[in-house]
Amino acid sequence: CLLSSREGVLVTDHPLSSLPGRGSCQFFSDGRRKVDYVLVFYQRKQISVRGGDRLHRLSAPPHPPHRLSVISNGTGQRSAGDGEVCVDLAVEVELEADPAEGEMVLIREEFEARLLEAGLEMERDTEVRDQPVCVFTRLHVPWQVLSREAEFLKIKVPTKKVRPPPLYSRVCVCVFNITSKDTFFDNATRSRILLHDEWARYGAFYKYQPVDLIRKYFGEKIGLYFAWLGVYTQLLIPASMVGIIVFCYGCYTVDMDVPSLEMCDKQQNFTMCPLCDGVCDYWHLSTACGTARASHLFDNPATVFFAIFMSLWVATFLEHWKRRQISLNHSWDLTGLEEEEVNTITYHTPQPHRTRGRGGVEKLTWRDRLPGYLINISSILFMFGLTFSAVFGVIVYRIVVSALMAMSPDPETKSNVRVTVTATAVIINLVVILILDEIYGAVAVWLTELEIPRTESNFEQHLILKAFLLKFMNAYAPIFYVAFFKGRFAGRPGDYVYVFNDYRMEECAPGGCLIELCIQLSIIMVGKQLIQNNVFEIGIPKLKKLIRAWKGKGISLEEREEQRARPPQQWNLDYTLVPFEGLTPEYMEMIIQFGFVSLFVASFPLAPLFALLNNVIEIRLDAKKFVTELRRPDAVQAKDIGIWYNILSGMGKFSVIINAFVISFTSDFIPRLVYQYMYSQTGTMHGFIDHTLSHFNVSNFRPGNAPTSSYLSETTVCRYKDYREPPWSAEAYQFSKTYWAVLAARLAFVILFQNLVMFLSLLVAWVIPDVPKNISEQLKREKTLLVDVFLREEKEKFHLLQSLFSSKDLPSQGHPDTAHFRTLPLGLSQGLGQPPGGEGGESRVRCRAASFSQFTRQMSMSPSNNAGRQMSMSPSNDAARHTAV
Repeated sequence: CLLSSREGVLVTDHPLSSLPGRGSCQFFSDGRRKVDYVLVFYQRKQISVRGGDRLHRLSAPPHPPHRLSVISNGTGQRSAGDGEVCVDLAVEVELEADPAEGEMVLIREEFEARLLEAGLEMERDTEVRDQPVCVFTRLHVPWQVLSREAEFLKIKVPTKKVRPPPLYSRVCVCVFNITSKDTFFDNATRSRILLHDEWARYGAFYKYQPVDLIRKYFGEKIGLYFAWLGVYTQLLIPASMVGIIVFCYGCYTVDMDVPSLEMCDKQQNFTMCPLCDGVCDYWHLSTACGTARASHLFDNPATVFFAIFMSLWVATFLEHWKRRQISLNHSWDLTGLEEEEVNTITYHTPQPHRTRGRGGVEKLTWRDRLPGYLINISSILFMFGLTFSAVFGVIVYRIVVSALMAMSPDPETKSNVRVTVTATAVIINLVVILILDEIYGAVAVWLTELEIPRTESNFEQHLILKAFLLKFMNAYAPIFYVAFFKGRFAGRPGDYVYVFNDYRMEECAPGGCLIELCIQLSIIMVGKQLIQNNVFEIGIPKLKKLIRAWKGKGISLEEREEQRARPPQQWNLDYTLVPFEGLTPEYMEMIIQFGFVSLFVASFPLAPLFALLNNVIEIRLDAKKFVTELRRPDAVQAKDIGIWYNILSGMGKFSVIINAFVISFTSDFIPRLVYQYMYSQTGTMHGFIDHTLSHFNVSNFRPGNAPTSSYLSETTVCRYKDYREPPWSAEAYQFSKTYWAVLAARLAFVILFQNLVMFLSLLVAWVIPDVPKNISEQLKREKTLLVDVFLREEKEKFHLLQSLFSSKDLPSQGHPDTAHFRTLPLGLSQGLGQPPGGEGGESRVRCRAASFSQFTRQMSMSPSNNAGRQMSMSPSNDAARHTAV
């Protein structure tokens, strides 16, 4: 195709057979030829194209009648009417007004000429308005063209008796079950109404997707996307059930958790150090009872099991999808598909840097690509810096707001500082993520165009990698901060780390950072899915429709009367739909969600449940969008989901490492194990809170850090969460031996967890075969049938050739052994010195020598063929057979 949407041309399919009450719009003006496709392009006014002595004008008359031009291949001539384009391609063109528009006219004419040359038939309809003219060209594909292309594409079609169905061939038309030529290659089975009723309704959420119908209507690439989305959503069901069980286990055991009970016990009377300098007072640990109990819901021994389960779940999901993909490839006849690499990029680099490759194809040198690569690297680094700056800005916001709220005289405000700051900061993070996502998507497209990829597939891969890298950092940077950096560099009382020399770095809650990580993950995940994946997908198309309707109200009264007199055709209505922009945004939404489900699932076991609920809606929402809101995209063949599978596989392996570090360093799972088996005198968790709190002498505060006024003025020692030596030790405030023991245990757990889960994942991948058993058996049966058919045909060819040469057999002269080669074809007789024309100079039919070598053995074993048996028993015939090979 020489034209693209970038050049102002749209190619849309015309699914009129699915629309009730519009049967007259399915055909050309003659009422017989069916409309198969509709081409749309804009035609500007007053653009002249001069060529020699001829002047071809592209102009819309002020008040033309509704013109119709039928262009049939071989049945009629083109007629130039008002508002039509008529350009002689053989003349030299001189552009008067807009060179780009004139070039587009020439390209369009050449494109239409090639369509006619290919056998298609055209009918053009011109709509004239005050704005640029919108021209619709309808195409009809005759039966001869359909048959030729079906045979060329090796399409499997239903037959009367032969099984499995053979490939379509125009020679053996009688074998196929052709009841009507108008419906044999028809798209009636791909009806939009059927898709809408069975798929694009929220009421059909409990039904399986009609993947085969989706593939027939939209093509294999979109069919594979919805098949993958269905498999992913289906496997989220067991993950959601296990997550709910883990959460219920935490709810059930919260009243039996000893550390939470000790933290809530007011008799323990742990006096904690101030949370800020000067204005903050000492406080009792029992006031953080609610945070400790909430933290146990997600930080319990069951979360370790759930992390291991989800790692195995990722491996199972990938293996299951491979099996499903192979099944679809077999049922959709994609096993032998070889994707063609089409060069779709037009180079505009300076001529001296171009080189010529094979076939005269122009290539770009490293000098041409170097500026694009440099801009790509610098831009991506700048975007990373922008993301980190946004995260740092939210950190500063949390620190400043916490300090300001701590100065409030209202005791209720002081008690809710941590909850308020955490919730508002997460909302700000969510808004920033949504804004940067849109910016990064546009930047990724721009950067990919600067690279000038050679093919469309290279362009798509580079775009996906850039967009995924930028959006991955944007979505997970705040979560990584809370999980692995928050509270790690805050310092200790008397030696805190400050931002801008005035504000202390924030610390984790008394119950640990895991509960804050859970809050951060849940709000960002749920908010991103509700706002970006659902509200944007519903609201933006509706908003675009309202804008188009508002613009439509500004037309003149005459045009309104004309529209009422002549209602719009279906292709006019389809043209107003939103253009299809590719599957990259759809995949990206699900890949980011997959990261929320797999990467930090140890901190939020309910993530698979929220993902499942979102996907149930997402499938029907995407279905409704594809069927009713978008123009029908071009059908593209694809064997797999491409680079997205590699991204999923990489994220699955990365999730093992992330969950290992979350369990080891973010949760209290390892410190509890170390205390219970190394330091507890009773072997229980009693005394764990006191073991994790270090002592600080309030007299060691720096000037200005101690509380200016305190209700606990008699306090001499306060506690803080860390493993450090007490002030009465010789190495006061240094890391204690317990700290190093816990650190060693954490690192050992990371190594053990990673290797164990990786081994189990490889075991799952080895146990589950990539090819389903029924598919492998069916492939073997089909291969056997094809071999049998091939052997039978070659055997018949051999009999035919043997009878042909035997009937013309004459006594040979010349070489003494040529009598043994009388039945050989011409090429073999020449190899033994026989004249090219034989004795009588007659030319013989040349056949393939491989056929003789393959089937003379079978002829020698066949008892029903005496001639073949005599040939195989003769030594000279054996020599002839080997000579033929």
